[in-house]
This record gives sequence, structure tokens and C-alpha cells, in this order.
Amino acid sequence: MKALILLLALTSPLLAEGKKFTLTARASEIDPRTKEHPEIDYVFARKGKPADNQLAMVDTRVKPSGYLVIWLMEPKPELFNRLNSYGHHAMQVTYPREWFAKMDKLRKEGDDDHFSGIRLEAATGEDHTKLIDIPKPDGLMERSYQFVKYLDQKHPKGNWKQFLSRDGKGLDWEKVILSGASHGSTTAARLAKEIKVARVVMLSGPRDQTEKWQGLKSATPPERFFGFTHTGDAGWRGHHYCRSWLMLDLHKFGPIVNVGESKPPYGNTRRLISTEASIKDPNRAHSASTPGGASPKANGEYIYEDVWKYLFTHPAEETGKAVKPEARCREDF
Repeated sequence: MKALILLLALTSPLLAEGKKFTLTARASEIDPRTKEHPEIDYVFARKGKPADNQLAMVDTRVKPSGYLVIWLMEPKPELFNRLNSYGHHAMQVTYPREWFAKMDKLRKEGDDDHFSGIRLEAATGEDHTKLIDIPKPDGLMERSYQFVKYLDQKHPKGNWKQFLSRDGKGLDWEKVILSGASHGSTTAARLAKEIKVARVVMLSGPRDQTEKWQGLKSATPPERFFGFTHTGDAGWRGHHYCRSWLMLDLHKFGPIVNVGESKPPYGNTRRLISTEASIKDPNRAHSASTPGGASPKANGEYIYEDVWKYLFTHPAEETGKAVKPEARCREDF
């Protein structure tokens, strides 16, 4: 089937010993109910090429952790390789997240619920705002469910079935780690306030600095939220991440820790920063928290390897000591 590309041969003699599998499939071919949303620039193809490809990776040589990481941004194989090495399954789904560029311009002064409703509608496929209309088949949650069902059928050796709910009508979200960078980390945090998940890993985020949803009652316990950013990032300099972290109550689990001056487990905190001096450009600083070209290296190796492993694997029940809200973080919320 064209919708599925197995980049590693299933007939390999090494299969019994396990292998790393990389699988891709188009959202529009998995579920015929899906639709394009050109009003917010979400389409299935651009310049004749598919724009709704989804990525899944698993390494069956590694002892499974029992968790599925759902990445809310563009495919990130370098990150997925690390997630697989921790024993996590990893996947990325496409959903109408292109709303941000247009909807940002429509925000009215004093509206502290503008992005909140849009993020929830795009994530859940339920009606949370009049600004956009995203039906259930196009929401992140349903897309994720349909992709896992598809992977279970096409790649049963990957044991994707473990992430389906008992009745098979959805995902078992308490086995899911939501993660993203920037816009993706913010939507991951917003959805985790609404539904209970295993963990949230927020790289260079969350933002939405004009809103109050970060302080709402959370379905996901606050100790399950983990954040990491570089201090050269404009979102940090503007106190946006710091403010969100306080509103998420992360100061109750330890101080802000500089990873360049500490070692795992970083005092069991949930708030990590880097002041790596080699990064001077704000745009690079914004991307540095994720494996890739912008992330700093030393002797050919990423300097944040221990940070990423901590963020995605540190036991949620192990927390640092509560501290008072930092004076540098805005408290006008």
C-alpha cells in the first residue's frame, strides 16, 4: 500500500533480535473523513508533494518503556532516535496547526482566551471557539488515534496496540507523552490541562503570554510538566516561559536550574535553562532546545543529551523542593 513505507525490510533475518523501524503514512489516506482547511492554509499537498505525511518510529531492540511520545511539530528523526533509545515509541501527526499565523492577527486587546480556545479546538476537534471550525477527524486527538490503529494493523510487531484504550475507541492517554517546541509545546501544555496524560515535555515554551489558561485546573498533575529553554530565546527574555512555568505551578517542584552548572537529576526540578555562550542569535536560541542544526555540540556530540533524557524519562514522582515564585517572572496573572 502506498500509504505505508517500511524503510526497513520486515523479512530481515535480524527481525527476531529486533530492529529500528521507521514508518510513514498520509493522514488523508488513513482516514477518508479528513478534510483540508485552506482558510487557515492547511492542505494535503503543496507544489505537487504530499503535505500530510506522518512519521512513526520504534526500536524493538530496546526494552519498551510503555510510553508513546506524540510530537506536535514537523517530523524530527534526530529527536525520535533518542526517544526510541529510551524505549519510547514516537510519532508525529499532521493536524490544522497552521491557524497560528492568521489567528494571531485577530486577537483583540484584553482577550485572555483567544489562543486557548483555538488550541483546544485544533487539538480535540471539539467546538471551543467561533474563530475556526475544526471537526473531530481533523483534530490532533483523533488523528493520533487513527494513526495508532493504522500502525497496529500494518506493523503489529511494533506493539502499537498497547496505546489503544481497552474498548479500542481511542488512545490510552495516560500512556502518552505530549511534546513539542515553541507553538507545539504550547498546544501540548494546553491539551494536557484538558486531558490527563503521562507527561508533557515543553521545549522553548509554553508561551501565550497574554492568556490565563496556564493557571486553570489541570487534568494532568503539575509535576508531569517539564520545560527547557535557552536564555537567549526571546520568549525567555520577555519572561513568557518563566511566567507560564509559574502559572503551571512548576516552582513547587524546584528552582530554575542552569543545565551548564548542574548534572542530572538537576535537583529533580521541572524548569531547566541553558546559558550556553556559543549561542548568540535569538532565533538559534529558540531552536537550540531540540536536537538539530541549531543545538550546540562539543567534540561532535550534543551537549544537551543528558537534558533530553531527563526531560523524557525522569520519574514524575521524584520532585525537588518548592521555592517561592522568582521575582524576575511577571506575576500579573
